[in-house]
Amino acid sequence: MFNPLSGLGDLKKLQEQAQAMQKALQKEEVTIEKNGIKIVMRGDQQIISVEIDGIIENRVADAINDAVKKTQELAAKKLLEISQQQQ
Repeated sequence: MFNPLSGLGDLKKLQEQAQAMQKALQKEEVTIEKNGIKIVMRGDQQIISVEIDGIIENRVADAINDAVKKTQELAAKKLLEISQQQQ
């Protein structure tokens, strides 16, 4: 007999792994310097700082972070739609 709840253990394990990866990525940083622009970004795609010609421009960092958040929300919504269609 098919048990629709049998995959919940696997789902919980995947969720725990995803959370562990997210925490690990938050601790990593990448710094890129190019054409007078310096960007410091965490591994979870959050911009820490933007410096343009030696001037810190965190307004730019805030705008980029908002854009990244919106794309992540869009991706989560699409993934949910696709998973519901497959059921």
